[in-house]
Amino acid sequence: MTSRGPIEVAVTRGGVIESVHRVHAVIAGPDGIATHVFGDAGRPTFPRSSIKGLQALPLVETGAAARFGVSPRELALACSSHEGEHMHVDAVTAWLDRIGLGDHDLACGPQWPRRQADEIEMRCAGATPVRRHNNCSGKHTGMLATALHCGDSTAGYEHREHAVQRRVFDAFSDMLDMDVGTLPFGIDGCSAPNPRLPLDRIAAAAARYCEASTERLGATRAEACRALLAAMTAFPEMVGGTDRVDTDLIRASKGTIISKSGAEGVYVGYLPERGIGYAIKADDGNSRGSTAGLWHVLETLGLLDDGLRALLRPHCLPEIRNWAGQVTGRVELSEGN
Repeated sequence: MTSRGPIEVAVTRGGVIESVHRVHAVIAGPDGIATHVFGDAGRPTFPRSSIKGLQALPLVETGAAARFGVSPRELALACSSHEGEHMHVDAVTAWLDRIGLGDHDLACGPQWPRRQADEIEMRCAGATPVRRHNNCSGKHTGMLATALHCGDSTAGYEHREHAVQRRVFDAFSDMLDMDVGTLPFGIDGCSAPNPRLPLDRIAAAAARYCEASTERLGATRAEACRALLAAMTAFPEMVGGTDRVDTDLIRASKGTIISKSGAEGVYVGYLPERGIGYAIKADDGNSRGSTAGLWHVLETLGLLDDGLRALLRPHCLPEIRNWAGQVTGRVELSEGN
């Protein structure tokens, strides 16, 4: 195992360092053994939206996806933090209609689309956001479908004690190989519970997910992992959206790298062809630090060819410009990383 201090991300202005972000990262295999550690391997972390792929497992495992004809495009949406673009909102609306539910059944709150152009379009039309615009509405629609299929009440499905969340937390426990049910949890921005997990266990869970071994996970779960990874690979635009690093990385790598961001500077990644996973957390919760950390992890793994470097640099190591368009600084990896 290679172990080093945290990844340091420098923000420069005028050629000198103005700010520094410190980022923890772990790369691990499905056996739970870390191959690379940067910083604190066991750092307790709320993974936020980065573990939506795990949260979507019961949707497939229970048979809900098969019963309701959930398409691969919708499975990708269940794993997404989408932009609230038309393609996302329309897909959620159609899925809810098909299972006999509506916007009011979603527990996530209304949210304006993330892209300024989409927000302006809505405002000019005199429209206001509803719950299906929320970036987590695909995940929530999947949870509602699971509740319906299993005969659970759809009311309160977002609460920790509800059967829907118990299934999700059981999946967490199995995939992380620890009792997640005893750990502290918080409430995510979308109202669903989010457990506080060790970073190295998250990375190992991602590795087990992308290995999708029947011997390790059982046939049902292994097939669910394969189905969700295939869906994200086939429909990367549903995982994030236009100009999002997750979407761009999945599409450019043709699914050999599947990375999922989370709020407060978190990334979780799946490398299906290698059977390894990674987890990243910026100490200060700043995505500017975590995306640079993502670059460093991919570079460490030898995955950055010229094409990916050109694609990811504006996301991960961008120039900083002022309102006049002048380059005033850069985001850079500090020397010694």
